[in-house]
Amino acid sequence: MFDIHLYMKAFEVKKALDKGRIDGRQAFQAFQALRSAEPFVFNIETTNLCNMQCQMCPGPARMTRPRVTMAREVFSKVVAQLKPWNPEEWSRWEDFVGRSYGVPKEGMSENHFFLYVISKVVVLHGYGEPLLDPMIVERVEDLTRRGIPSYFSCNPWNMNRDLGKALFDAGLDYIKFSTDSPDDISIRQIRGQRANFSESYKRIVELLNLKERNGYKTTVVITMLHLNRQNQMEEFDRLRRKFEGTGVYSYLKSQDQRWYRDTGAQTQSVHWLEPCQFPWSSMTVKSDGSVVQCVEDFNNEIVLGHVLEESLREIWNGDRYEKLRESHLTMKPGIKCTRECDMKLIGSCCRQPVSVPTVAVEKTEGGSADEGGKVRYE
Repeated sequence: MFDIHLYMKAFEVKKALDKGRIDGRQAFQAFQALRSAEPFVFNIETTNLCNMQCQMCPGPARMTRPRVTMAREVFSKVVAQLKPWNPEEWSRWEDFVGRSYGVPKEGMSENHFFLYVISKVVVLHGYGEPLLDPMIVERVEDLTRRGIPSYFSCNPWNMNRDLGKALFDAGLDYIKFSTDSPDDISIRQIRGQRANFSESYKRIVELLNLKERNGYKTTVVITMLHLNRQNQMEEFDRLRRKFEGTGVYSYLKSQDQRWYRDTGAQTQSVHWLEPCQFPWSSMTVKSDGSVVQCVEDFNNEIVLGHVLEESLREIWNGDRYEKLRESHLTMKPGIKCTRECDMKLIGSCCRQPVSVPTVAVEKTEGGSADEGGKVRYE
C-alpha cells in the first residue's frame, strides 16, 4: 500500500519535473507540502530467511543483518495502525489511473499490477521467503479480519498443497509465483540448485485446481523477471501458454536491483521511471521491527525507528524521517539511496547544488492542513 492521495496530488508536479519546468528543489517543496501526516505501510517483511540463491538478489551474498522472523507482537502492533482504502477513495484512484497513466482497470501488465494491486495491498515479503515464515497463515488471517488486502511473492518450489489451502482459507488476496524460466536447467542457473520448474509447475497447477473446485478468491500471479537473457521472450511466451485457461494473472516484470547486477534490460515500470517517492508515500517494516524507507534497504542501513518504541505516525513525522527526505534533495553521498539504488532521486534534477530549505513547509492530512502546524527545516 502507498499513499494514493499523494500520487494523485503530485502527478502534475512529476510531469513538470520531467519536462524541466521545475527542478528538484521545487519538487521537494511540493512533496513536503502534499505529504500526509498519516503513514502508509508499503510492505511488512515477516521474515528475511530464504533458502534460494538468486543471482539478481544481493541478499545471499551481501545481507549481514541477523536472519529473523518477525515476532507476533511486532506484526500485531503494525497492522493495528493500518486501514484499507474506502470505496470512494478507491473509485477516485481507479479513475485517476485510467485517465493519467492510461492503464485501464481490466488488464494484466507490470504497470497494471503496481497501480491497481500494490496500491491497495499490504505486501508481506521483503528480503526473505514468506513461505518459510511459520506464522504466515496467521498474518494473512489478521489482515483479512481487518479488511486489509494481502499479497506476497514467493518461490513455488517452497509451496505445498496443505499450505496453499491454509492460505486460501485465510483469505489471501494475491499470491505471486516467481518463475524465471520454464526450463529446469535455466532456472537453476538463475535461482540456485533448489529451483525446479517441473515440480513447481505441478504444485501451482494443483493449487489452481484446488482454487477452482472450492471457489477461493485468491488471485494467482505468475511472473518472469526480464533479465535480458537470450530467447527470454520466447521463454515467457512458453510460460504463458502453459497456464492458458487457468485464470492466472501473468506478466513480464522489469528487473530491479540493476545496481547489483546490470543485465542491460530497460525498465518499463512507472514505479522505476518516476522519481523516488518512498520518503513521502510509504514506509517499510523489516523482520526485526525496524522501520526503513523501503524494501531496497536490504541491510537496514537507514533505520528510521522501531515499531515497539514509537507509533508509526511518530516515526513518519520524526526527525530521522525528515533528514532522510532532505537527503533525497541534497543527494547525500555514501548512503544506500545514493550509492546502491536504481531509482532517480529528486535532487538529481536540480539545476545547481542545493542545501536544505529553511522555509516553513506545511504537511497535509487528507487534503487539509495538518493540525500540528508547520515544520521548519534548519
